[in-house]
Amino acid sequence: MSATLEVKGLRTHFLTRAGAVKAVDGVDFSVGKGEIMGLVGESGSGKSITGFSILGLIDPPGRIIEGSIKFNGTEIANASESSLQKLRGNRIAMIFQDPMMTLNPVLRIDTQLIEAITAHEPVDHQTAWERCRDALGLVGIPSPEERLRAYPHQLSGGMRQRVAIATAFLNKPDLIIADEPTTALDVTIQAQIIHEAQNLTRRTGTAMIWITHDLAVVAGLADRISVMYAGRIVEQGGTDDIIDRPLHPYTVGLLGSVPSANKRGQRLFQIEGMAPNMLALPQGCAFAPRCQNVTDACAMEPSVEDHDGRSLRCFNPHSGGGRV
Repeated sequence: MSATLEVKGLRTHFLTRAGAVKAVDGVDFSVGKGEIMGLVGESGSGKSITGFSILGLIDPPGRIIEGSIKFNGTEIANASESSLQKLRGNRIAMIFQDPMMTLNPVLRIDTQLIEAITAHEPVDHQTAWERCRDALGLVGIPSPEERLRAYPHQLSGGMRQRVAIATAFLNKPDLIIADEPTTALDVTIQAQIIHEAQNLTRRTGTAMIWITHDLAVVAGLADRISVMYAGRIVEQGGTDDIIDRPLHPYTVGLLGSVPSANKRGQRLFQIEGMAPNMLALPQGCAFAPRCQNVTDACAMEPSVEDHDGRSLRCFNPHSGGGRV
């Protein structure tokens, strides 16, 4: 499977007066054609900044310090703004968590979607309009012709999010970065969007990075999962392997925190403590202060090693054969 996106050694830091915030600190992963990768972790773990870095959407004082981002074999890390503009919304699309980061409140929906097409492709107005109508129908919006004539404020929050998702599908991109796109949607529509996302990757070969804190979502969606903590990927492997046999104690904790029918009447597991201050990370393993498997070795920084066919950054992997 050829790699649509290959990220190696990516470091995105925010250089503040108080010091360097290492939001992304040495991240490696690849996403193949037609593959969905789930990027999972708590809020503040660096998931969204990783996505923004790929598209060159990091504002000062943040910047990519080092690393490689290859899209279809071409290096785009720190590429020129004009080069990135040709990719954004065309070959690489992003679905933001807040739909109002995508939609202009003073323009009709049809105006915005048609412009998203004509900015990259010389097509007539009618053809562009029909593509917009079909895209809205794809994400389950009823009466798409009527919705195209509406302004964003005339739609519900969930409806606006579906428009944002449809916008990402318009130009049949090679890669879609979805930053928690179903957060504002009810369970039924969420399932529909996930189903359509899977169909899209199968039909067109589009690669997708699905950023979320919800392991239940990626369990039924992603082909592979990358678990991120304190700016680093701590475990990466096939979805079934990680869900059924988590190795990193952080992954075990995340899975144990998911409500399950098998634990009816039992208190949910809780990872102790808080995510670390990114300005003052602990020495050695960043997860050590919260880890139940911590030993003296954890005072050193763990390297990435292959373990049972997946990459793992841990001295003391979980050996219980499943979640807590």
